[in-house]
Amino acid sequence: MTPTSSVDTPATGIREQRSLFFDATPLLDDPAALRQRAEKDGYLFFKRFLPAEPLLELRRQMLEICAQRGWLAAGRDLMEGVIDEAAINQVPPEQMRSDIGVSGEAYHAVQKLELFHTIPHHPKFLSLYGKLFGKEAIPHPRHIARMITSHRVVSPTPPHQDFIHIQGTPKTWTCWFPLGNCPREMGSLTVLRGSHHNGVVSVAPAQGAGGLASVLCPNEIDWVEGDFELGDILTFTSCTVHRALRSQHRNRIRLSCDIRFQALDEEIHENSLKPHGEYNWEDLYQGWKNPAVQYYWKNHELRLSAWDPSLQWQKERICS
Repeated sequence: MTPTSSVDTPATGIREQRSLFFDATPLLDDPAALRQRAEKDGYLFFKRFLPAEPLLELRRQMLEICAQRGWLAAGRDLMEGVIDEAAINQVPPEQMRSDIGVSGEAYHAVQKLELFHTIPHHPKFLSLYGKLFGKEAIPHPRHIARMITSHRVVSPTPPHQDFIHIQGTPKTWTCWFPLGNCPREMGSLTVLRGSHHNGVVSVAPAQGAGGLASVLCPNEIDWVEGDFELGDILTFTSCTVHRALRSQHRNRIRLSCDIRFQALDEEIHENSLKPHGEYNWEDLYQGWKNPAVQYYWKNHELRLSAWDPSLQWQKERICS
């Protein structure tokens, strides 16, 4: 049995049930069982799925971007990611990407990192999602980095579904993984088990990435969470409600990646083929060495979908 506990949430007064992620690693050799578990829970968690070396190198590159801007504490090892709180809070709020945790200018430098865009093409990812979909999978090029700091405008990501932000096929899956060990007190991700069975739910304004929170019913309390080690990944459907826990370490930066995959023959919205931010691929690709990870989606005849703005309208949710 998975250990469970419960906790009161001050915002709602609802007593949530908390349990630990089920490690689906043994199911990787049984695609049918893998798909069955995915359909039941709406998420999959894998221990030590990715090799450490590229993740640590990407962590180093991202922390160097922070160090170059004077945001890391003096006298500490770069890879610790210790923030100088006074320095980071000197960045004017209007220059911050509150959904990312650093300034827009710094995030541009991150988006230019070739390794950041190369890791999603790792053969282990393509194999996993090929098994999950039962057909050829493709990563979206719109990758997201989170560099959560203690800047005053940064808030934890609220409970939400990715589908309202990306659309395309609802069979898209997001993969979240930290660039370093990330225990729950560092603000790791948690998912509402089975919430994908409710389809797309109503939203309300909220602080944090995306600016919208899923409206939850009183019986939706089955949250699963865990302490991440380097190489662990969490993946979930675009209709699975998920959120970030609040970091208890104000002087530590939490680095993580959001990448998405779908079957090649499913619909995709054109926004998912653009960079995450007001950038263009020609600029981001300058100096890259591997052409295989550039414009790769243009090698396929993708089916583009229309955008449904009503998914982000505020509507009342009827709870049974």
